[in-house]
Amino acid sequence: MKLFQRTQRSLFGEILDWMLTPLLLLWPISLALTWLVAQNLANKPFDRALVYNVQALAQFIQTSPGGRVRFSLPQPASELLRADDSDNVYYQVLGARGEFLSGERDLPKPPAVTSDAGNTALNEDVFGEPRLRDAEFRGLPVRVAYLWLPIGDGTRQALVQVAETREKRSVLAAEIIKGVMLPQFAILPLAVLLVWLALVRGIKPLSALASRIRARQPDDLSPLDDQAVPQEVGPLVASVNDLLTRLKDSIGMQKRFLADAAHQLKTPLAGLALQADLAQRQEASADDLKQSLQQIGHASVRATHTVNQLLALARAEAGGAVMAQQPCDMARLIIDVVREAVPHAMHQRIDLGYDGPEPGAPELTLRGNPTLLKEMVRNLVENAIHYTPSTEQVPGVVTVRLRVEPFSHALAVQVEDNGPGIPAIERLAVFQPFYRALGTNVHGSGLGLPIVQEIAAQHRAEVSVDDAHPGQQPPGACFTVRFAALG
Repeated sequence: MKLFQRTQRSLFGEILDWMLTPLLLLWPISLALTWLVAQNLANKPFDRALVYNVQALAQFIQTSPGGRVRFSLPQPASELLRADDSDNVYYQVLGARGEFLSGERDLPKPPAVTSDAGNTALNEDVFGEPRLRDAEFRGLPVRVAYLWLPIGDGTRQALVQVAETREKRSVLAAEIIKGVMLPQFAILPLAVLLVWLALVRGIKPLSALASRIRARQPDDLSPLDDQAVPQEVGPLVASVNDLLTRLKDSIGMQKRFLADAAHQLKTPLAGLALQADLAQRQEASADDLKQSLQQIGHASVRATHTVNQLLALARAEAGGAVMAQQPCDMARLIIDVVREAVPHAMHQRIDLGYDGPEPGAPELTLRGNPTLLKEMVRNLVENAIHYTPSTEQVPGVVTVRLRVEPFSHALAVQVEDNGPGIPAIERLAVFQPFYRALGTNVHGSGLGLPIVQEIAAQHRAEVSVDDAHPGQQPPGACFTVRFAALG
């Protein structure tokens, strides 16, 4: 748990924490390892001196022809052995039967010596080989070097020991530790400072990137230069560039939409103003006034239809992000749309019908937004009714079909009519906003099919248009919305 919680995380602070924390954790470990190494280094030279002394004492042991062991240490050698200003040096010499010959009588014996005089429990491979051990003598820790010497036929052994207190060793170990650790107290702050400076230098490209972004004009949506940033920041810059591209496209679409909407609304509004001026003329008759009012009614209907289509297109473009989806029974949804369009079809003398299965079957259900799906089918139906002529000789027929394709099990919605159809060269253009085919003599906003395509794309469906009756005149049009297969 952090002691200080920041309201906003700092990348500089995070990196600094992760770099300095291991450094501060390793420092006490380095102290412990240095102490162990210093102890080992301090022991080695003094251990060699102890081994040399015990070997030198062993040379003064003599054996008489009768097997008696004697030890004679000259006075100068004894004084030289004990000449130490820092530590006390003790020695002990025991005969073959364990009898005391010289030195300190109470110096502790090696663990291998038994309490029975003259009897030892040693292997032959330790004879003549100096050994070292730690012991305690007169309340002080000492370092002991000892040597077993075979006597006679080798069944008996004499013991020579030299012990030394550990003062010089401690002093030397402390000097080694000081020599190693004191520089570290200066190096550690220097290392922290260098890490700090390195981080400051390392994040300068981020600061430069932030400065370039702040210096941009509000309308500058050009991509950022991803070559002038570190490799690690490249994915972030690429994501920002992708966002800028999508934002630029969205703003461009909105600008085009507003321009087209203003252009489309300009004509009916201008017509309304013109007819109102005509109706206000003093010399206008009752018939002129009635005709002006009819024209005003037609212009207001066109303006209302255009506004509704514009709102539907805006809702369709934003629907995928803001509107939730749910299971939709396409059969029930299509039947509802057909019922709502019956009055309009009867007014236009169009035979409107539904051809498909009854609602309720599981294979007729897909996940989508019911409002947008209804708007899609409604626009297809209204478009077919609007552009299909109907006479007494050739009555207009519009059929809405719902099919489950046999192999892919995909749902397909078809709206078929017996109108003039759409030439192959114009079948892509009719899905562009405000495009209307020439020669139809039908008023419209040109937004119905773009709305259909936008809603279909949000539901991962494809829209296609073909001739309803190939080879016949008129060929009619058949719009098909094919949804992805379920499961």
